[in-house]
Amino acid sequence: MKKPYSQKGQALISLVIFMVASIIIISGAVAVIIINSKTTTALYLGDVSYDAAEAGAENAIVRLLRNPNYTGETLQIGQDTAVITVTESSNNYTITSRGSSGNFARTVQVTTSYNNNVLTVTSWKEQ
Repeated sequence: MKKPYSQKGQALISLVIFMVASIIIISGAVAVIIINSKTTTALYLGDVSYDAAEAGAENAIVRLLRNPNYTGETLQIGQDTAVITVTESSNNYTITSRGSSGNFARTVQVTTSYNNNVLTVTSWKEQ
């Protein structure tokens, strides 16, 4: 006597459904890992750019102490760069340092005053 319904292939269908679900879950996990990796890299390069900008501003302060006529320069810091510009207005100096690393850039602006051979930092901010 034959069974009215054959169960041949039922395991194959279950296996296909399980494989499709597994591929979807794994693809989602890989996508999350890739997004997190790109975000972490961007955060790191932003921090490196900020550090380069701060190093440029600190360099400009030291150079201003040595030479009040200092107007800026491009400073190479390893693979990163800080472009420093200094503007003066009645013994007040504004130092703008733009640090860049790869495609990322951050800018620090420092305001100082120079009175009686004393250089005083009055503000330090990121732009």
